[in-house]
Amino acid sequence: MNLSIYTLFKDEETVTKIQKKLPFLFQLAEIESQRAGKTGMEVGSLRERILVSLFLYRFGEKNVLSEVPIATPEVDFFLFDKPISIKTKSNKSFSGVKLIWTVDYQKVEKFQNSYNPSCAILFTQIIWGDTGIFCYIFPETQKNLLKKIGKDAYIKKPIRGTNPRGVEISSQALKILVNHTQTLKIDIEWKKTTIDFNPYDKWIDYWKKD
Repeated sequence: MNLSIYTLFKDEETVTKIQKKLPFLFQLAEIESQRAGKTGMEVGSLRERILVSLFLYRFGEKNVLSEVPIATPEVDFFLFDKPISIKTKSNKSFSGVKLIWTVDYQKVEKFQNSYNPSCAILFTQIIWGDTGIFCYIFPETQKNLLKKIGKDAYIKKPIRGTNPRGVEISSQALKILVNHTQTLKIDIEWKKTTIDFNPYDKWIDYWKKD
């Protein structure tokens, strides 16, 4: 088995599997996280598990470190000892994607002053009823863009005096990165299907067991 990251995006069989299964699995994640018809914030964690599971399936447990402390900045998992940060976005916009989560404005300023991309970004843009993307952005591509446009254009800081909730990559920077020639990318047709799934069933089954 070829264990290069390129095989995930260049192998025809793997690409077809991702295009077919990712919309279905992300739809399941939305159903599982819904409350009164609205998708809860926990959908992000479910999406992360789905994507990490893809890497575990494709590259094997010995090559994927999925047990990363939740407080570790940026990193969601490691592939071949290389850190990867998972970002997902629902709709056509490239805005609102966090680089870090924090409610401390001093940490915001410290982050902007010291930030240097160290993780690959695994970015998924979900556009139900339309075409979105699944892509892998190399750290070198991020560093080169940051150097070219500067931190003020690359990073979107929250307004002082508000609840920051995190530091975002600017929509301009993310759009450039996604469309960069070095970025590995798969187009995804985000079609929903009829799914007979009740998120409570598995828990009910556990209660039934002796």
